Amino acid sequence: MDYIELIGFLAAILTTAAFLPQVYKTWKTKDVSSLSLPMLLIFFVGIIAWLTYGFLKNSPSMIFANSITVVSSFLLLFFKIKYGKK
Repeated sequence: MDYIELIGFLAAILTTAAFLPQVYKTWKTKDVSSLSLPMLLIFFVGIIAWLTYGFLKNSPSMIFANSITVVSSFLLLFFKIKYGKK
C-alpha cells in the first residue's frame, strides 16, 4: 500500500467517523426535523456513485469509507421517512 492510499484511508476514517454521531443521535432521539429529505436523497445517490467509482478505480480506501457511509446515509433516510411528519 502506497502513501497516497494511506492518506485516502486517513481521510476515509475521519470523514466517515464524522458522520456517525448524527446517525446515532437521530436513532436515539428520533428527531428528524432538521434533516432535509432532498439533501439525504442526493447524498445517498452521491455515495453510491463514489462507491461505484471506488470499485472501478480499485481503491480500498474509497470502498471502505463509502461502504460504511452508504449504510449510514441509508439509515438516516430510513429514519427521516419513518419518524418524519406525515
